[in-house]
Amino acid sequence: MYKANGSERVASLPIVGVMGSGNDAHEALAEPLGRWLAALDVHLLTGGGGGVMTTVSRAFCDVHPRCGLCIGVLPGGDESAAMSGYPNPWVEIPIYTHLPLRGDRGMDARSRNHINVLSSTVLVALPGAAGTLSEIKLALRYGKPIIVFVASRAQYVDLPEEVCMTTEFADVQAFVKQHVQTSTM
Repeated sequence: MYKANGSERVASLPIVGVMGSGNDAHEALAEPLGRWLAALDVHLLTGGGGGVMTTVSRAFCDVHPRCGLCIGVLPGGDESAAMSGYPNPWVEIPIYTHLPLRGDRGMDARSRNHINVLSSTVLVALPGAAGTLSEIKLALRYGKPIIVFVASRAQYVDLPEEVCMTTEFADVQAFVKQHVQTSTM
């Protein structure tokens, strides 16, 4: 927090979007990423659900002290403000949408994937399925910087060739730092 004109305000921080599987946690990738992002003084944005989203959010929120907050852009259902299982317990700012969980149709205009991508300063994609692949493609469409972080290059075989993919955490750190610093200049 800082004081501006005598009132307390939350500092404006870059937003790092972490996209990935809603089912598989990929702890070896997501946990160190979440802890590191918390120490970097950024906000974390995910889809607010399970799998990678829960793992990276928990690791991020377990860091004390930290400046950033954990944001979740949640799918909605026809009957309620959020679907079952959303938000995960570590989401500090839930953004409730009316947009359904789209899966392989994640590039449709009525997909929250657009919000995830457009709200992020920089994105890190971990292993995932069709929804994550659509977020990668949307990042390219909208000119958002994105890096794909995997344990094995075989986890994504259909990536557009212009997407940066790595198995090295140091590459992710350098990529995110470069784009976070550029956004604050």
